[in-house]
Amino acid sequence: MPRKIAFWLLWIGFVSYAFLLAPPTQSDTWTLIKNLSIGKLEGINPIIVSLFYIMGVWPMIYSCVLFIDGKGQKIRAWPFAIGSFGVGAFAVLPYLALREQNREFTGEKNLFLKVVDSRWTAIFISLSAVGLVGYAMLAGDWGDFIKQWQTSQFIHVMSLDFCMLCLLFPALVGDDMVRRDIKNKQVFGAVSFIPLFGALLYLCLRPPLPESSGKVAEEAVRSM
Repeated sequence: MPRKIAFWLLWIGFVSYAFLLAPPTQSDTWTLIKNLSIGKLEGINPIIVSLFYIMGVWPMIYSCVLFIDGKGQKIRAWPFAIGSFGVGAFAVLPYLALREQNREFTGEKNLFLKVVDSRWTAIFISLSAVGLVGYAMLAGDWGDFIKQWQTSQFIHVMSLDFCMLCLLFPALVGDDMVRRDIKNKQVFGAVSFIPLFGALLYLCLRPPLPESSGKVAEEAVRSM
C-alpha cells in the first residue's frame, strides 16, 4: 500500500508541476510538434529531434515488460502502454499505482507477446535509441537546448518525462526477473537503473519468458 500511495503522489506532483510550475507554452509549440511528427526537421535542434523520437522509443521499451506483466493483473495493461506513446510517464505512473505484485506467467505466449519478449525486438529498439543519442551528441546545440528547456513548457516537460521514465523502469524489473527465474538479480537490477541504456541492456540480456507454467504444473499433478 505505501508503494501505491507513493506512485499516486508522484503522479499528482508530476501533473501539478507540468501544468502549474513549468515554463509557459510558447506560441510555436504546436507547429514544432507537427513538424517533428511529420519529419520536417529543418531548423530544429538535433537534441530536441532526438529527445522527441526517444520519447517514442521509451513506450516500446515499457511495452516489452508491461504487456507481459499485465497478463496477470486485474487491470488491463494495454491502455496504459498505448497512452505512454502520447503522454509518457503520465500514463505509466497510474499503472504502477494500480498493479499488484505479479511474479508468475501462466499460459502460452501469443504472437504479440512473443514479439515483445523477443531479443531481436530488444536489439532493434536498442539500435534505434543508440542512433538517436549519437545524433544528439554529435550534431546537437546544447546551449540552445538549455535555453529552450528554460523557456518552453513542451521541451521542459518532455525532458522531465524522459527522466521520469528512466526512474520508473526498475519498478517493473523485480517481478519480471522472478518470472524469468533470473539468478543474478542484483546484477540485472543494478543495470536497469542506468538511464535509458540500462533498460535497453536489460531487455537484450534477459532470458526468454518460460511458457505454460500453469500447464506444466497441471501435467505434473496428473503424472503423480
